[in-house]
Amino acid sequence: MAQADLTRGPVWKALAWVSAPMTLGIVAVLSVGLADAYFLGQLGQAPLAAVGFIYPVTTALTSMSIGLSAGANAVVSQAIGRHRADADAPIRLALHSLAMGLAMAFVVAAAFFICAPTLFRWMGAQDAALAETRLYVPWWSVSFIFLVVMMVTNSVFRAHGDGLTSAAFMVLAAAVNIAINPVLIFGWGPIPQLGTEGAALATAIGRAVGAVAAACYAWRRGFLTVCGKPFKNFWSSARQIVAVGVPAAGSNAINPAGMALVTAAVATLGEAAVAGFGAATRVQSVALVALFALSAGIGPVVGQNFGAERRDRAGLALKQAWMFSVFYGLLLAAGVTLFADQIAGLFSEGSGARAYTAQYLRVVSWSIMGYGILVITNAAMNARSKAAYSLGLSLARIFAVYVPLAWVGMWLFEYWGILFAAVAANVFAIAGGLFCARATGLMDDLNGHPVPRVLPQANG
Repeated sequence: MAQADLTRGPVWKALAWVSAPMTLGIVAVLSVGLADAYFLGQLGQAPLAAVGFIYPVTTALTSMSIGLSAGANAVVSQAIGRHRADADAPIRLALHSLAMGLAMAFVVAAAFFICAPTLFRWMGAQDAALAETRLYVPWWSVSFIFLVVMMVTNSVFRAHGDGLTSAAFMVLAAAVNIAINPVLIFGWGPIPQLGTEGAALATAIGRAVGAVAAACYAWRRGFLTVCGKPFKNFWSSARQIVAVGVPAAGSNAINPAGMALVTAAVATLGEAAVAGFGAATRVQSVALVALFALSAGIGPVVGQNFGAERRDRAGLALKQAWMFSVFYGLLLAAGVTLFADQIAGLFSEGSGARAYTAQYLRVVSWSIMGYGILVITNAAMNARSKAAYSLGLSLARIFAVYVPLAWVGMWLFEYWGILFAAVAANVFAIAGGLFCARATGLMDDLNGHPVPRVLPQANG
């Protein structure tokens, strides 16, 4: 678990070194959402429908922490790649990232707690589902603070080329969460049945355990520890982190925010449609885990090589990641189409919801490689401090394609129209990813051409 130099050796090995362990970590995290859906689905359609409303909103908020961790990963990995004389620069940047993350987490958690009832009512939640969301929000708001600490700390591990440790703490948090989920949801011994509230409380406990363990181990490893002049150039660090983190947070939040708007369209078809659509999107998230892991792994590879002036290696990493996304997407679509009914039966309650879930899986899965190319390209551009392109690509996919086509499709073709809108958005992502890669010079990197330096020097 020592620091890895990602600027040497075969590029695919560097990608695999960071990405492979992250597969397990991301599976663990996404499994929490599936566990919530599975256990709450046994309590009836209202709790399951509530999860359908909650999931896109909390995913959008979680994306803020992902964006901040992308900023931390970019500046820390580039500082490592430069091999500058100031050995404290990566530590200092990591500490500054964590301080900014904590400040953001408290503000976002408070805002969500206050605004959630109005937001879910606007999304179309009716009385029973709305009551369930009110039970979930307070504990989830608390858990968000611990999530940010864990996310930023894990991004520091990955910046040092250590994906294994990052994944280990993700697994730890998820394992604690899933283990106590049924106990708190259904009640056991002296513990009363808490239902939806129990699911949120389990999330808070799991994230707290993961965050404390990750921060303590990062201190022990010397990645987050005392360093010379810890406040030196803080505002310079902040500008570098924000320059990547804010657009990256926006680009990560746009998809689930758009999903909230699409869920509102689905809600016009009834609670069964919301439950089935929500279950399908959660299954899709787990099915995409390998591509999410690859997007987490490509950031440190591009960042370290960009800092070390190895632009050709950064471009080759993107090309290889794209090729993997296409191959994996086609293989995934074939399997999901074949077993759509069985998968829907596991995570949907009632024949109506199951039918909606299976229909989504059979249609949308054939375009899912496009979403994989989107998240991989966004991560690569973030690592090169070109996060504005990531933001623009995500904005265009959601608000120029997915959301308007989903509403128009719902009016014209009901659920089929929403599915075709999802396919169109993923196809657009392929073309948009290629355009952004060329516009940001990543295509030049692919061909081994020199690319002008655009990043400011790391502070320190």
